[in-house]
Amino acid sequence: MSDTGARRRGRGGGGAARRAERTAVRIETARYIERNIPNFEILTEEALEIIEANAETVLAEVGVNFVNNPAALERWREAGADVEGERVRIPRGLARQLCATAPQSFTQHARNPEKNVVIGGKGLVFAPVYGPPFVRDATGGRRYATMEDFRTFVKLGYMSKWLHHSGGTVCEPTDLPVNKRHLDMLLAHMTLSDKPFMGSVTEPSRAQDSVEMCEVLFGRDFVQQNTVMTSLININSPLTFDDVMMGALEVYAKNNQACIVSPFIVGGAMAPVSVAGTLTQVLAEVLAGIAYSQLVRPGAPVIFGAFVTSIDMNSGAPTFGTPEASHILYGAGQLARRMNLPFRSGGSLCGSKLPDAQAAYETANTLNTALMGGVNFMLHACGWLEGGLVSSFEKFVMDADQLGALHKLAEGIAVDENAQAMDAIREVGPGGHYLGCAHTQANFKSAFWRSELLDYKPFETWDEAGARDTQMLATDRVAKLLETYQQPQLDPAIAEALDAYVAEKKAAMPDAFM
Repeated sequence: MSDTGARRRGRGGGGAARRAERTAVRIETARYIERNIPNFEILTEEALEIIEANAETVLAEVGVNFVNNPAALERWREAGADVEGERVRIPRGLARQLCATAPQSFTQHARNPEKNVVIGGKGLVFAPVYGPPFVRDATGGRRYATMEDFRTFVKLGYMSKWLHHSGGTVCEPTDLPVNKRHLDMLLAHMTLSDKPFMGSVTEPSRAQDSVEMCEVLFGRDFVQQNTVMTSLININSPLTFDDVMMGALEVYAKNNQACIVSPFIVGGAMAPVSVAGTLTQVLAEVLAGIAYSQLVRPGAPVIFGAFVTSIDMNSGAPTFGTPEASHILYGAGQLARRMNLPFRSGGSLCGSKLPDAQAAYETANTLNTALMGGVNFMLHACGWLEGGLVSSFEKFVMDADQLGALHKLAEGIAVDENAQAMDAIREVGPGGHYLGCAHTQANFKSAFWRSELLDYKPFETWDEAGARDTQMLATDRVAKLLETYQQPQLDPAIAEALDAYVAEKKAAMPDAFM
């Protein structure tokens, strides 16, 4: 064979290898973000001190309610609070003193140790949408969610590179009994993904089931010594802590599992219409909730949560991606950092009914605010639609794709020798171009973030390919991810033990749909 023939075959083989590499199934998860950019701090020192002083006044003079929970009232009484009926008034400084035992950051362990996440500090962890009873896709429209939909979302989350966490109730599977569906949801997170996940909070016994299933998956000693779950504990704003959520918090805190203590506030309805007034209530509620977790177990891991939106004064509907919501997120982040606590807020929040321009604008506003505002754990990072009523398959992959841009933004700007590019400037000189220079050739693969979903083709090529809009592209991407999904390996003995636990628990109680 001639040298020319050999070279041609070599080039062809190389091209085939590159094509094979591009088309091979690769399940890659990016490491959680470690910010190399500053946080945006909107409140002055004076403003922060005013809000902190007002929050202490709320706790001491107005108080908070711990309802249907005599044990909680007794804990507070023993800690030095003034308890009258179900109203707890907390002396100035006591809640903050109790909160001081909570860790500044913690590691949540995944069953795949390579996917462990650190929550706190400069870190940012993305978790998907949480809680909607409905799902939407381009072909089936809006409908009640099923367990099969839930499994599909878990698979999409596992296949999404920029999503670090499997989440919790990615949709509410309404085809299963209320008292049993948590078992199937946890089983899906544990077997269909190897990323970290969240536990059930809809009833204290279900929180206990979550702990016990983790003991099957990780081992009892490991669970007691490490954090393997993060769970969402919503405060019944204004200033009310119900027995269901507090009961779940008690289970998790006792077992060293993390809780997001989060006011759930629609400004103007469950908090004042002003930003400073809302931040005062947020801080008071978080102080009381986190302090209570430390009464249950000093050192239990917690996250300072803030889920706040405004209200449309014409319709009464919640609004998302608004300037006021950004102000509150920025301010709450500052308050959390002054307490040396991890911070949760943000997400792909929007009020739109479809994954359209409104959804994109409102989502982008919140995602970027969360990045700049110092959020450490972003729940609802992808898939949220219709004010949290709907989990959308198309929007899930659209949002998950954009999370990659946040990774790139968080890197900041390098100024090392390579980044300065002086050799390229010298090589090209006046009037040239950089496409073929050595610096471009050495860096082009990693120089620019590139969407794996959005269309960059010229008009003619795009038109010939079907003139597809973003939702159509997202529908195709959902199908491709599911087609190439590969279930992560799990020890067969552990999988069998999990199945047996779920079956035994289900058999021990009748179905209940209320």
